Amino acid sequence: MSDETTTTDLAEDQASSVDLESLQATLDYIRPALQADGGDLVLLGVSGSTVNLQLVGACGGCPLSTMTLTAGIERIIRDRVPGVEEVNSI
Repeated sequence: MSDETTTTDLAEDQASSVDLESLQATLDYIRPALQADGGDLVLLGVSGSTVNLQLVGACGGCPLSTMTLTAGIERIIRDRVPGVEEVNSI
């Protein structure tokens, strides 16, 4: 095993288990529905298998934002993005 392979393997072990390319594509898929209602979402980061988002605009202050996050956004992200186990809205 070469040093190059070992370094790559260590970097992958320390990296998030979430497929970031799929996550960004999924957020781009979700975003138009939120924008149609005057809101949007911001990806704050990924920690392990947890995605941290912030709902902004009309969605940020909406009393149904928790339902939107759980029943809509989290469900879609977990279905489409390998490695995601939890989605938090901060």
